[in-house]
Amino acid sequence: LTSHMCLAACTGIENIDEAITLLEQNNWDLVAAINGVIPQENGILQSEYGGETIPGPAFNPASHPASAPTSSSSSAFRPVMPSRQIVERQPRMLDFRVEYRDRNVDVVLEDSCTVGEIKQILENELQIPVSKMLLKGWKTGDVEDSTVLKSLHLPKNNSLYVLTPDLPPPSSSSHSGALQESLNQNFMLIITHREVQREYNLNFSGSSTIQEVKRNVYDLTSIPVRHQLWEGWPTSATDDSMCLAESGLSYPCHRLTVGRRSSPAQTREQSEEQSTDVHMVSDSDGDDFEDATEFGVDDGEVFGMASSALRKSPMMPENAENEGDALLQFTAEFSSRYGDCHPVFFIGSLEAAFQEAFYVKARDRKLLAIYLHHDESVLTNVFCSQMLCAESIVSYLSQNFITWAWDLTKDSNRARFLTMCNRHFGSVVAQTIRTQKTDQFPLFLIIMGKRSSNEVLNVIQGNTTVDELMMRLMAAMEIFTAQQQEDIKDEDEREARENVKREQDEAYRLSLEADRAKREAHEREMAEQFRLEQIRKEQEEEREAIRLSLEQALPPEPKEENAEPVSKLRIRTPSGEFLERRFLASSKLQIVFDFVASKGFPWDEYKLLSTFPRRDVTQLDPNKSLLEVKLFPQETLFLEAKE
Repeated sequence: LTSHMCLAACTGIENIDEAITLLEQNNWDLVAAINGVIPQENGILQSEYGGETIPGPAFNPASHPASAPTSSSSSAFRPVMPSRQIVERQPRMLDFRVEYRDRNVDVVLEDSCTVGEIKQILENELQIPVSKMLLKGWKTGDVEDSTVLKSLHLPKNNSLYVLTPDLPPPSSSSHSGALQESLNQNFMLIITHREVQREYNLNFSGSSTIQEVKRNVYDLTSIPVRHQLWEGWPTSATDDSMCLAESGLSYPCHRLTVGRRSSPAQTREQSEEQSTDVHMVSDSDGDDFEDATEFGVDDGEVFGMASSALRKSPMMPENAENEGDALLQFTAEFSSRYGDCHPVFFIGSLEAAFQEAFYVKARDRKLLAIYLHHDESVLTNVFCSQMLCAESIVSYLSQNFITWAWDLTKDSNRARFLTMCNRHFGSVVAQTIRTQKTDQFPLFLIIMGKRSSNEVLNVIQGNTTVDELMMRLMAAMEIFTAQQQEDIKDEDEREARENVKREQDEAYRLSLEADRAKREAHEREMAEQFRLEQIRKEQEEEREAIRLSLEQALPPEPKEENAEPVSKLRIRTPSGEFLERRFLASSKLQIVFDFVASKGFPWDEYKLLSTFPRRDVTQLDPNKSLLEVKLFPQETLFLEAKE
């Protein structure tokens, strides 16, 4: 009971059951239970982000009385301790790890939230309608969407899972292959501008998103994305972040029509024309505010009035499905309230802003400034109109920062940003923003990207001045510049090493190509030699076969003493050797030619000449006898190669 009373006094928890539950979760360790609710101690936060401690000024109750005015600026990590005079229970934060198929989603919520709010966050993260979602894993069994988390007496860390029995299973590998093929295709979109009856033929890759198409159409037609009214999109194209390949467009051409949606102002004018009473009330209200202006008070800075009464529409839609569209409305509304001289807000998700600011070459990196807006804060109008829209601030931010904005006025948008903050910066930063009171807004977070993490350099509250805001920005820029110079040096050294390696690889590749060319040339030469050698051998074998056949076909050499007349021929070869043989005088001249060919001197390559008289015997009729050609009884002939 003593531990429960101490816990209640330190944290403001009045429910005995809740206090006992906290103590049981921390094994009745009072200090651990208090830290679980209020994670600040002695001005130092133990960060789960990067394993570092983030120092802050020590809290001294004597030097910070409740009646003391708020300082002109506040550190991002100054502990917010509960007042001892007014016992106010701090909200207890619950961590949920929700598993769905192959994804895990981390959700951080106060115990005063309902189960339905968890489902709304999961709907944005998983793109699953709440009506199709079954949230399982509760220790008490199934619960209703309206159930308050506090009534479930949950521990700090919880594990849940999502079932979607009404949704089809993930696509098969064949569908994935078809989708990958579609991503590489180009789609021709034939877009008709309804008001001017003009047609545009635009080519987009399958990986382009519907949001990119709408932005391109904005460049062509000057119709902002939020005012574009489309016809012709397939029913499956439900999300602007969807790529064209999976949106169901007809390939290769698809027709669309775009026009301008009627603005709220036009609708209001039409309503005023139909109702004179409303017009009169509007004039009366305008007179009241004109009177306020006469006393030197701007109607955007009237703190005693509900500032939201002066505004036409919220800065950001509630439960916005697409962050890009939400920021388009934020920018348009910001311009309508505070003028066109304001920072250029990055249009896209927080992850895309990280990519733009941090994941580029070191020389091109910038700091990321996150502006957190809150319409219910009395400081918002002054901060936006006098500080954030000051020309010096706007110029400095545009040169050195990527500026991203979010509106925390609506609870759903606040919970969504805290989830993003917890994912990207850690629970300590998320808890710091969560504990900020409404009158401490707006906030300006200065983020610097490091090699493996994102560091919050500073959190600037709304109660500041232009000079102090500029000093904070310049101080953050000095830290960033020092880090950037180191990153540039490391990147240059890495590129130099990579260049040397590329040059070495290129030289090695050229050397391999030269060696391969030499080897291939040598192989070709050897192959050619082998081919010629084969031809030569085949020719020699053919000639040898012819020679042998001629030699075998020759009639036997007659003897010197023969009944028939015999002619003795003596033939001189080109090498000086002599071939001698006896032939019958009646033998045909062709037999002499065959004899010479059988000795390796074919008559188509050599000619047979006689001396006296000199004549070419090979020109004679081979069918005549030796006697007829006067090669009898003996004759000396010589062989000569034909030209």
